[in-house]
This record gives sequence, structure tokens and C-alpha cells, in this order.
Amino acid sequence: MGRAILTAARNALRGFVALPGDKSISQRRALMSLFVSDDVTLTNYGTGEDCLTALACVQQLGKTVARSGSIVQISGEAGCKSGELNCGNSGTCSRLLMGILAGHEGEWQLTGDESLSRRPMKRVAKPLRKMGARIDLQDGHLPAHIRGGSLQGIIYHAQVISAQVKTAVLLAGLRASGSTFYFENSMSRNHTEHILNLAPRSNGWIALDPTKVELTGKTLSALIPSDPSSAAFWIAAALMVPDSELEFPGLLSNPLRNSYFDLLRGRGAMIAIQNRTHLNGEHVIHCRISYSPIGAFSVAFPETIKLIDEIPAFAILATAANGRSVFLDASELRVKESDRLKCMTEGLVRMGAEVEVWSDNFAVTGPVELQGAEIETAHDHRIAMAFAIAGLAATSKTIIQDAECVAVSYPDFWKDLERLAPGCIELEP
Repeated sequence: MGRAILTAARNALRGFVALPGDKSISQRRALMSLFVSDDVTLTNYGTGEDCLTALACVQQLGKTVARSGSIVQISGEAGCKSGELNCGNSGTCSRLLMGILAGHEGEWQLTGDESLSRRPMKRVAKPLRKMGARIDLQDGHLPAHIRGGSLQGIIYHAQVISAQVKTAVLLAGLRASGSTFYFENSMSRNHTEHILNLAPRSNGWIALDPTKVELTGKTLSALIPSDPSSAAFWIAAALMVPDSELEFPGLLSNPLRNSYFDLLRGRGAMIAIQNRTHLNGEHVIHCRISYSPIGAFSVAFPETIKLIDEIPAFAILATAANGRSVFLDASELRVKESDRLKCMTEGLVRMGAEVEVWSDNFAVTGPVELQGAEIETAHDHRIAMAFAIAGLAATSKTIIQDAECVAVSYPDFWKDLERLAPGCIELEP
């Protein structure tokens, strides 16, 4: 598939959307299986390329991996002591493996694709080196050469709010001598703390005593909730296309991942939450979104960090909101799979939106009638999905280049779009 050609939605979007398993949780549980020898069974495991990359690395490190659809079973010992591990496009896989391998005897090289090789890795290597890790980078980027050995627990004040950095340090701490204390001045995603059953943090501090962490195949096995970052694109679509109503069963409801519900409700969005349950340390819900005109909204630190993966979807939604929506403190957008701040604002301008950009901030004023345009995705899955949603509301054809890049997180995205908006999409090789 080379490109997707979209026309405006002819009818309301209605129905259930069965989303892939959450990418963050899927990769964490798979990679943490390297610490155990008994079986780990993961149900509704993420189907995106990043999640499959994590499984490939786990298998290369000596584990046996059996996959049937969205059910994955991981067994055996992690016995591989050397080699090159290709982390593809996955920042989670590469950064977590740096923490895991730093405390294991052996020597490895971590590589990635062109996009991953541009993303900053020094932020991970810095605290790990303080623990005694031997990690060599190339100008602060991949490839990373890791020589595993003994580690010492540390007290670390995070310079960057990043769940991947935090997780790398905590996983290194599982193999370290002594406790590890990690401080962040704003909470990042806490899936790792849930999996390790760490006590709730106090005043920004997370404490890990490796002698008190019980990590087994049983504690790692889980039913993975659906991905709220993938849901964000359909939520934007439902709020933009008149009379739409979409439902999301089994959706992850972590306050650090879908705080956008409160943001949108506060601006008039009709969001119904049902069937709240607690599953493997995480809250899960059934969610229904109904079309509703909304007012402009603002996103600033620390919410920007929590919503960093959803901002592309909500930047599109801002074109339909009444007023000037502002996105502040968005520097992390520049170091994702692409410079998302640049890609989003340039694409929006191409579609006729009123956009202002200053430093690492931008604003979108709506409502505006979007015009179809040709969109360069920089091979970034979230850019592609965001502008696909924009295409459903545009007055003429929208062309999404490199449409296949959605497979990084959501391989069935185009299939679901065709089901929900039949006749509105044509895929070309």
C-alpha cells in the first residue's frame, strides 16, 4: 500500500470499534518476561509492528514465543549472551532493553530503523551509567553497544519526564544491588509500577527494592486492555462527523492515559462511561462517544506529557472546535517518530486551517471548513491516522502518503475506517 485517498464521510460513523491491545502495556509485559522462566500468557496482545518487534527481540534473547492471533505465550529461559537486536521503530523496545540488558551478563548491539536512530537515547543511558552500566551510543543515538554486568541502585532526579526512561531505570534496578529511588516532578505513565506492584509514590518519588518485587509468569500474564491512544482518532472523528456514535469495549482507563475525557467533557463532548472494572492493575471501561459540537480547549504541561500521543488527533479536532485551541510545552512532539509538531502544523495549513506556531507551541482556530490536500506523513503512524480523520471532514480528496505506516501501532486502521465510513477510502499500492 502506497497511499490512501479519502473523501468526506457520507453518513454518520456508528458501531463498535475493537481496538488493538495497548501498545505500552503489551511491550512492557513481553520484555519483562526476560526476567522469568515460567510461562507468560498475554491475551489481546498488541498487533502493531512495535509489539511484534518486542516479541522478536525476546525470542532472539532465547525465549520461546508462540503467537496465535492476539494471544501470545512466552516460555523458557533468556539465555542469549550476545548479538544484534533490531528494535525497528520502537522507542519503548530499545529503551527498555537498555535497562534490562545493562544488568545481564553479555554483550549486545541495539539498532533501529532510520526514524528510531534519530531519537534521543542519551536520556536513558545517563541514569543507567550512574548505576554502573556500560553503554556506548553514537552521538547520543542508536546503535547502542551494551556490555552487561553488575549494577548499583541509585537515587535519580529525572531531567526529562519520560515513562520509557523511568521504566529502563526501574528494570535495571531489578538486577541492581540495593534499592533504586526515582523522582519525576510530574507523573509519567505508570504501567510499569502497576506490573511490579510498587507502592504508590510519595511526593514524586518511586522506590524499588529488588528483594521485595515478586515477578513471575503468573504476575506478568494478563488480558491487555484496548489502546486509548488509538481510540483518540475515532473519538475525534465521532465528534466531527454529524450524528456519529462510536463505542469502545475493554478500553484502558488510566488517568495518565485518557485524561482527555475530562478535557473534552469540559468543552461539551458527550462521553458515556460504563462497566468500570479493575484488571491486572489497570482500570478498564466501556466507552461511548456521541457527536457534539465542542468549544476550544487548551493543553499545557503537565497534560501535554500525558497526551503526547493523542495531540495529533486533537489538533485535527481543534479545527472543528469553536474558538482558539492552544497546545503548549509540546517539545516532546519534535522527538517522536517524526517532528510531529512540524508535520501536524504544516499539514493543517495545507488543508486550510488557521494555525499559529511559536517555539514549541501551536494554536488552531476553528471552526474551519477543511480542504483536501496531499499529506506527507514522514512515515509516522499517528500523522497518517490524524489526517485520515481530517479527510473524513474535508470538502475534497485527501491523499495520505506512506499509508502503510499505520501498521506500527494499528494494522487494521484502514479496514476499520472502511467499515465505519464505507466508500470513503481508496487504497493504492
